[in-house]
Amino acid sequence: MIHAARIVSLVLLALLGALPARAESPAPVVLAAASLQEALSEAADAWAKQRHPRPVLSFAGSSALARQIEAGAPADLFISADEEWMDHLEQRSLFASGSRRVVAGNRLVLIAPSDSSITLRIAKGFPLARALGTGRLAMADPAGVPAGRYGRAALESLGVWTAVEPRVVRSENVRAALALVERGEAPLGIVYATDAAASRKVRVVGVFPASSHPPIRYPAARLKAAQAKDTSAFLAFLGSRQARAIFVRHGFSTP
Repeated sequence: MIHAARIVSLVLLALLGALPARAESPAPVVLAAASLQEALSEAADAWAKQRHPRPVLSFAGSSALARQIEAGAPADLFISADEEWMDHLEQRSLFASGSRRVVAGNRLVLIAPSDSSITLRIAKGFPLARALGTGRLAMADPAGVPAGRYGRAALESLGVWTAVEPRVVRSENVRAALALVERGEAPLGIVYATDAAASRKVRVVGVFPASSHPPIRYPAARLKAAQAKDTSAFLAFLGSRQARAIFVRHGFSTP
């Protein structure tokens, strides 16, 4: 009986030895706001240089990414361009408890093509509609995209939203709004300061007063369904001195 049990044990060990080795933990899949593209890519490169798997980065409008997460898209970390979409997902218990933190901040600017001669001083009642001429104002969709919501709040605060609303081109994310101005398809656009800094084809006409819109913050959180073991460590890295320096170099403010 003992001899038979030993044979069974040996057979099981042999079978286990024949199984393929368990796959190494995958790199974290990060869904991030489009405006983070350059800074987060550099941060991911810096993380990879520390001998970690380089995170897989996917950029889009925060609203689109939040809906993907809500629908069950496989991902490990979400970085939004506003608190509202983070609240939306947190209320649905989709984040790991206690993982949410702000990793960066931004400013809102009015841009024009680099060869444009438009000059404006952003203030209460400034003549934005007149400056557009027969053209359109490019901005992310105020109905759901954070950059668009900040933009609308700023224009409402300054008393010019009603005059320009019919002239707004609503893009799917802030980078799409930037592209419209880069191509000269819109004479003016509203984007983040970091988007303007990332392009040589536009110039900043003016910076919106911080008091004209809610604070622009980028909260990040680990998804409850995260699989990659490096997820929490990479999120912690985004709050490190090295990562903060990267964000600042790209024009972001830090918490």
